[in-house]
Amino acid sequence: MPTRAAIVAAARSWRGTPYRHQASLQGIGCDCLGLVRGVWRQVIGPEPVFVPPYTPDWAEAHGRETLAEAARRHLVELDPREALPGDVVLFRWREGFPAKHCAILTGPATLIHAHDGAAVAEVAFAPWWRRRLAHAFAYPHLDPETP
Repeated sequence: MPTRAAIVAAARSWRGTPYRHQASLQGIGCDCLGLVRGVWRQVIGPEPVFVPPYTPDWAEAHGRETLAEAARRHLVELDPREALPGDVVLFRWREGFPAKHCAILTGPATLIHAHDGAAVAEVAFAPWWRRRLAHAFAYPHLDPETP
């Protein structure tokens, strides 16, 4: 069974991976979804579905909570206020817009994410991020006995 500690360790192993839209290859390139997918492969196993190509503006183009809908199919939804290290968090850039960015919490005050124009980095879960937090999810089948 996967543990939160294993998820955090896997996420941290992606630090420095360059941002590449739609990619999910550790050390080569990934976007925010590619990071979450790569950690899934490392800790859970093969991905449950094929992710079709998507454009950088997919959320605005559709106006739906597509990312949250997909997360609900494969992850365990949580109250965002109860998210713990190892959980996936989704952010909306502006009020009223769909969530279109994801990250993995690594501590009570830190998260790891891939952001356009940068490499995967661990950053402070600062008030700017907290104001934009829209959804939280746990990876499935977490060991309830292990942090």
